[in-house]
Parts: sequence; structure tokens; C-alpha cells
Amino acid sequence: MSDKKGLTTREITGTAILLALVIVLQAFGGTISIGTVQLNFTLIPIVLGAVLFGKWSGLFLGFACGVVVLVQVIMGLAPFYAVIWTYTPVVAALTCIVKTSVAGFVAGLLYEWLVQKNGLVALFVASAVVPVINTGLFIVGCLCMSKSISIFQSSIDMGGMNVFVFILVGLITFNFFIELAINLLVSPALHRVIGVVEKQFKRK
Repeated sequence: MSDKKGLTTREITGTAILLALVIVLQAFGGTISIGTVQLNFTLIPIVLGAVLFGKWSGLFLGFACGVVVLVQVIMGLAPFYAVIWTYTPVVAALTCIVKTSVAGFVAGLLYEWLVQKNGLVALFVASAVVPVINTGLFIVGCLCMSKSISIFQSSIDMGGMNVFVFILVGLITFNFFIELAINLLVSPALHRVIGVVEKQFKRK
């Protein structure tokens, strides 16, 4: 990692490319719906930004992802989105923005710290920490939106279930584990490909 102040052309260009990828994936098909929550392939470029260009790039890409999600929530593109925006808009907005922003920043921070010890371990930790923090903060946000969650439960005939249990079973289910597996499998592979391409460019 570089200690130079300011961003290099490589960092700016790379982050811009990943930003476009984040927006396209999140807005136009980077997700697969399973149950009430969507599997988020947008986490992959956030991981890559954090690993390749540092924690601030990870934070920026996570923030951009959160903004796109927030727009989708405001537009009510899913029944769950419509309910949380109607009854708890401030908490919904904060949850959308904060969870991926923090995830990207922490991934970059941990990678910078661990890469000096073991590059492979650092890569896998960064890949894992993004879905872990993203899901963890989503759960916290949902608990702060218990009123909205209860209303949504009633709308799908699950009103008798404990709110916390519903968040884990009805909203999270196995999606988190699939997102974690996707990041662990895809992000390191993509990073290796990028590394090979960069070496080829350096030789020319």
C-alpha cells in the first residue's frame, strides 16, 4: 500500500470503473431475489475497491451502493422497501447508507493491516468482512425499525412471530451465507485476474 498523500491516476480510474460497476449491478440486475431480501452482488466491487485502492475507496463505493439502494427504497421497488420508507424513513435512509459504507471502509482497513503479514489471509478477511458487516448493520437497522417490521409482518401473514426471529428467518434466512460464499469465491478470483493484468501492463 502506498503512503503518498493524494490519489494516483490508477486509484481514481480504478475507483471510477468500480463505481460504474456498483451502480450498474445494484440498479440493473446485480441482485437475485430469494424471499424478501435480495442477494447483493454489488458487494464484490466494494471488496475489490477496498483491497486494490484502500479503505477510502471502499467507503466511497459502499456509500455509492447505499445511495442507489436508498433511491430504490424511496421508489418502493419492493413491498418491504415501501413499508420501511413510509413508517421509518430516517432510519431506513441511515441503514441503507451506513451499512455498506462502513463495510467497505473496514474491509480496506483490515486489508491494509493484514496484508503485511499474509496477503492471502488479508484478501479473504476483506472479502468476508463486507457481507458480515453489511448484514450485521442491516439487522441493527431493522431492530430500530421494529414498527415497520411489525407492519410488514402483518402484511404477509407472519404477524405473530417475534420481530428479531422474523428478521433472521424472514429477511435474512440463508441469503447471508450465500452472499458470504459469493464474496469468498469471486472476489479473490477477480483480484488475482486483475493482478495478472497489471503485471502484464508493467512489463510493456
